[in-house]
Amino acid sequence: MKTGNGMRLFINEVATRDGFQMESRFIPTDDKVALIDRLSALGYAKIEVTSFTSAKAIPALRDGEEVMHRIARRPGVIYTALVPNVRGAERALESRIDEFNIVMSVSETHNLANLRMTQEQSFAQLAGVVALAKQAGVPVNVSLSCVFGCPMEGEVPLAAVQGWIDRFAALEVQGITLCDTTGMAYPTQVQALCENVIAVHPQMDWTAHFHNTRGMGLANTVAAVEASIHRLDMSLGGIGGCPYAPGATGNVATEDVVHMLQCMGYDTGMDLGGLIAAAAELESLVQHELSSQVSRAGHRLTRHAPPADFNDIVARAKERGQKELHP
Repeated sequence: MKTGNGMRLFINEVATRDGFQMESRFIPTDDKVALIDRLSALGYAKIEVTSFTSAKAIPALRDGEEVMHRIARRPGVIYTALVPNVRGAERALESRIDEFNIVMSVSETHNLANLRMTQEQSFAQLAGVVALAKQAGVPVNVSLSCVFGCPMEGEVPLAAVQGWIDRFAALEVQGITLCDTTGMAYPTQVQALCENVIAVHPQMDWTAHFHNTRGMGLANTVAAVEASIHRLDMSLGGIGGCPYAPGATGNVATEDVVHMLQCMGYDTGMDLGGLIAAAAELESLVQHELSSQVSRAGHRLTRHAPPADFNDIVARAKERGQKELHP
């Protein structure tokens, strides 16, 4: 395993879209805006603010336009959103979006279950979104779901993954996110796949997106970074998930991943203390315990006071030592 040696990594926050859409409680608009403004100051490269899917489909994000208009945009941070179709793209442009994030699955079964369309129907629809983005001069990132496996089909062949990457590359999109949508990835698989796709399209902006469904999220993140992935999606507090993976936990937690990467010597540009404080705020918003670890335990070098009777313990230890020396 390599050390970071100061290598720069770029962190993308998805809690405010991928996370909030899975919450049963509607997060008030004022709270969303306040949280995003707080996150904007913590060093993120990108924040996925919301989704321009219909309010009927995702009621938790029905205030997408208002949130986008009200957030205080910080220079250097890309504010992106999920854009499902041309109508959503038009709404996103009206909200002055910095980037379109479009989504489809490399698994036909998952695509039908999740998007209610065949893969060809999805691609045709998204090609229209890409064309509109080009006209508007807005970059496009493609999030490909189930790259590392589908809970209904099982393994997804690398050739199938590469085929969809090639088709989107031909549309001249700027970036592609390799999504472990249901937490099926494992480290050696991640490293091999990432190395393969980067070799074919080295000019693409590559991002990795992991869930912690089977406890391998952090290990998979390291594997992706060692395969030269420099952009990473993650979710504050580990919120989020997928309805098509029964028992699945959420995304890898931002504070857990950033803590790990900083310990390994990578430059994430992130304020870890600020993340931990923001996670505490998030927990009060969602009104349930977060799955992240570092938000509870703190940095590995967090100091704790010794027991209240520590001086007595020391004195008794010295006394025992003297008796052993002079029985």
